Amino acid sequence: MCQLLGMNCNVPTDICFSFEGFAARGGKTDDHKDGWGIAFFEDKGCRMFVDDKPSINSPTAELVKCYPIHSTHVIAHIRKATQGEISLANCHPFRREIWGRYWVFAHNGDLPNFKLPPTQFYRPVGNTDSEQAFCLILETLRLRFPHKKPSLEEIYPTLREITDIIYEEGVFNYLLSDGEYFFAHCSTKLCYIVRQAPFAAAHLIDQDVSVDFNELTTPSDRVAVIATTPLTDNEVWTIIPEGKLLAFQDGLPLDL
Repeated sequence: MCQLLGMNCNVPTDICFSFEGFAARGGKTDDHKDGWGIAFFEDKGCRMFVDDKPSINSPTAELVKCYPIHSTHVIAHIRKATQGEISLANCHPFRREIWGRYWVFAHNGDLPNFKLPPTQFYRPVGNTDSEQAFCLILETLRLRFPHKKPSLEEIYPTLREITDIIYEEGVFNYLLSDGEYFFAHCSTKLCYIVRQAPFAAAHLIDQDVSVDFNELTTPSDRVAVIATTPLTDNEVWTIIPEGKLLAFQDGLPLDL
């Protein structure tokens, strides 16, 4: 199946170190060769890069590795296709608008029995189960809250409700964000780490690369990194329980 990478932090931060290891899983240390993508939120804007080439030999991925884009909300994905052909339209993350903000979604898993019911506002462009699930999520949220964006405490129960419905159809690990809210759902496999003072050095599993975060941060910085499996071999990652939907805010998980 696919691999997910997310970042949520209290100050704009670049994801170059984590993406260096993550991108290696797209054809070097793992066999996720069917495309990749990444989205960076910058205020109300959203900078996206997608490619249907494997991330390990994608020139666009090389750009992202070397380009220190600073963001508080990032979602990335490398694809191993289960439904839908290898094409740009089927590369995650997917992006749609609701309440005047972009929402970005990436999925790891397989929903073999899921079929998108008739919808009023959102339709898939590609032919993946993932994009269909995203359309249903946003359709549900828009119909439940038609006039304005709800608070985090208001939106969470509805997102939990529709997640549970889709979760019954197969494996449904996902990341979802609009640049203000950040959600992570674990169906089978997802973990996270919170980096904060006192910072230390970290070493990637997939590349022989280390970084000393103490040299790159301030004492008040806090960064949560979410991934399908741990990206480093000298840090303690927290395994998200199966069926858990977490919200992250300012680099911390919230148990709503």
